[in-house]
Amino acid sequence: MARMHKYVAVAALTTLLAGAPTMSYAVSQGEAAHGTDDRTVAAASEAARKAPTPRIVQPGEHVVAAPGFELWMTAEGKHWLEPSLPDYPQFRSVVDGNIDLTQPGVSIQAGGHEGRYYLSGLYYGGKGTASRVVVDTSTGKVHGKLIELPGKPGWGVWYAIADLPAGDTGEDFLRSVTVYDTKGCVYSELRLI
Repeated sequence: MARMHKYVAVAALTTLLAGAPTMSYAVSQGEAAHGTDDRTVAAASEAARKAPTPRIVQPGEHVVAAPGFELWMTAEGKHWLEPSLPDYPQFRSVVDGNIDLTQPGVSIQAGGHEGRYYLSGLYYGGKGTASRVVVDTSTGKVHGKLIELPGKPGWGVWYAIADLPAGDTGEDFLRSVTVYDTKGCVYSELRLI
């Protein structure tokens, strides 16, 4: 019976992630399901193929996330400008030995300016293809974007912008940053609280 529940849960999750109609079948190993066909399998495969992937940028290509908030990448790491420090480019290295690209991880850099939080960081070491990033805050979830260099560098940059609630200094605002893969599984994660 437990095995049957496992198959139902997996089928329901696959259907949910694929965006297909909410109908599922439970089939024991080696048995055929009544009414299933190749369309169900094809729909799940198509959904995984259509999942977003990081934007590929060339080394040094600037990505403007918002006025005054720019990011760019080189083989050495992530570079960025924030509205509060427009004349001071910042840098986070991927080659200085402070991160292990073979283990899943996420870093975060955050700067506030005029009631907004400018968030970015590195993600690295996960299995599969990174697809999307979600930042959990004290006021809800913020969806960001991903960029990577061409090829398979083993790391990328995520970024997002969040409005700070009135009177919030940002101290307890950020809860976690999670990068998901194209199958909807966790690629890498950082828990802050």
